[in-house]
Amino acid sequence: MPLDEPPIHPRRILARKLFDGLGDTCRTDQLIEIEAGRIARVGAWQAGGAGHSDMVEADIVSAGFIDLQINGANDVQFNFDPTPEALERIAQGARRGGTAHLLPTFITAPDRQYLAAIDAARAAIDVGVPGILGLHLEGPFLSPERPGIHDPAAIRALDPTDLSHLGAAFPGVLLLTLAPEHLPPGTLTALSDAGVIVFAGHSAATAACIEVAQTQGLRGATHLFNAMSQLTGREPGLVGVVLASDRLFAGIVADGHHVAWSNIGIAARLMPDRLCLVTDAMLTLAGRTTEFDLHGEAIRLEGGRLTNAADRLAGAHVAMDESVRNLVAQLDMPIAAALRMASANPARALGLGDELGVVRAGYRASLTLLDNDLEAVGTVVDGALFDRTG
Repeated sequence: MPLDEPPIHPRRILARKLFDGLGDTCRTDQLIEIEAGRIARVGAWQAGGAGHSDMVEADIVSAGFIDLQINGANDVQFNFDPTPEALERIAQGARRGGTAHLLPTFITAPDRQYLAAIDAARAAIDVGVPGILGLHLEGPFLSPERPGIHDPAAIRALDPTDLSHLGAAFPGVLLLTLAPEHLPPGTLTALSDAGVIVFAGHSAATAACIEVAQTQGLRGATHLFNAMSQLTGREPGLVGVVLASDRLFAGIVADGHHVAWSNIGIAARLMPDRLCLVTDAMLTLAGRTTEFDLHGEAIRLEGGRLTNAADRLAGAHVAMDESVRNLVAQLDMPIAAALRMASANPARALGLGDELGVVRAGYRASLTLLDNDLEAVGTVVDGALFDRTG
């Protein structure tokens, strides 16, 4: 049974509370007018004014959520089925949690299996699968010292053939997570010059290595605090450099299992405009699956945690709207700030801050509709409304 109702294309969205991605407070009773998939106008709704048959009302409207890291949803795992059809189902499942746009994530696999993921993402973009911004390749160019749940046997160095494939023309955003300490000289600069967005992750890099990587185009870090060198008294590690930086972005999993709330609070205070909520979700999200096999290991969902037999975390089971609610509930974070970490911040991290992440005339009509409990009730993706509730 499909998760979405067939999309409609409303011309007007009435936001009883609008968080536009810019201010720290909401504006009440705002009318968002949409034309040809873009926001045409945003202005005050006159109380008592005539309604419109093409108008949809929501308690809260935010700029559309953008998930930089989602491995699967809706009983589909991208690594298991690297096809455009799989990406459509993953995007459909992600919308249940308010995600308007996403980077489907393909994790470490043997040899050059990532090429199938590139082909699938290219095909999905070409046929217009709603919400697919591009692709996130997490590995296989990681540190053997920090594999996490990735298959250690498939982790390897990046070679000139990989560089050629990764630097080839691609119709969307290509985000690559790697361990910069294992890159041959000049590789990071070459990737950056080719338009690849590079994040450090699954890395044991020293602070000195990351400082140099920043000058060569490193844009951020993947799932901050997890599977990376930590901040210690005399060695800041990857965590310390990201926290101290004024330009590095970072994804973070706010599910209560991956990172202590106090650490998320520290990151949020130090990098309010650079911290990005990510789900790191697996196929269990918005699905019925509770157990699956990941490169020979049984992964089980229990108590909201996905773990192997050794109790090692294997991705997450959390949606974007739940992540926003967690920040508000656990950290007493203002709603506007939490929503920016799900929308404006990831848009800027991807270099898309001039078209996504803000509710403003001229921007793409990408919106997340929520109720007053911050639960998603719908998403607008380039003017198409999904999961309409009334």
